[in-house]
Amino acid sequence: QVQLVESGGGLVQAGGSLRLSCAASVRSFSSYTMGWFRQAPGKERELVATISRGGGSTYYADSVKGRFTISRDNAKNTVYLQMNSLKPEDTAIYYCAASLFRAGQYDYWGQGTQVTVSS
Repeated sequence: QVQLVESGGGLVQAGGSLRLSCAASVRSFSSYTMGWFRQAPGKERELVATISRGGGSTYYADSVKGRFTISRDNAKNTVYLQMNSLKPEDTAIYYCAASLFRAGQYDYWGQGTQVTVSS
């Protein structure tokens, strides 16, 4: 069983930065593609960023490109999301997720961490 635990959320002013972490309790963390998603109140969950197993390939949603950076440390079983130049529209619950079996299908999810950006 894979457990994902996010941390690092909080309240920040517009223009500020936060760094989210997601610690995975799993034997072969490097076997998983990892992703960050977010869901704002009244909106559907959206994909924010993904990172390949070795960390060499990343994807970003257009809304965060140039402001957010996803990274991973396979030795620490942790994936990160560095968020800079935050905007009020980035306010959401952020979830990390792990994909093992099929590209684009995420099999395990964390409980989420709240990010609130004030204007």
